[in-house]
Amino acid sequence: MIMISNFIFSFLASLGFACIFNIKGKKLIYASLGGSIAWLSYLICKTNSHSTVFSFFIGSIAGSIYSEIMARVEKTPVTLMVICAMIPLVPGGGMYYTMQKVIEGDVSGALNTGFTTLSVAGAIALGMVMVSSMTRLIYKFREKTSMNIKSKKNITE
Repeated sequence: MIMISNFIFSFLASLGFACIFNIKGKKLIYASLGGSIAWLSYLICKTNSHSTVFSFFIGSIAGSIYSEIMARVEKTPVTLMVICAMIPLVPGGGMYYTMQKVIEGDVSGALNTGFTTLSVAGAIALGMVMVSSMTRLIYKFREKTSMNIKSKKNITE
């Protein structure tokens, strides 16, 4: 039941941001599903006793892969899909608690929470960059391969 409610709330959070970005039609649903997929990937990893940072990393990879695929299927910019997919993963709570500890004067708690928050943000960014880079490499390889095949075909004709 908890997973279902998390799926619904992450979908709604992504849906809100998709509306802000003026995504319309079925793209709105696809963009929102990206957030749910990213959040569920994070939760599944976290419940299997992986570290918080690693779980966010896996969540960002899952959301980014989904976004790259759906952006190409729907012929829409990847950034629109990726931003909506990453919204549930944004470590806003960590930033809030870091500031709270700073205000309370708890320096060691603030450093600990701040380091974790920055690590999570870095893991999310790293996951997105890795998927984006791999996608570019795959498409460049496909392009080169198809060009080589076409040029060999023209030579033999």
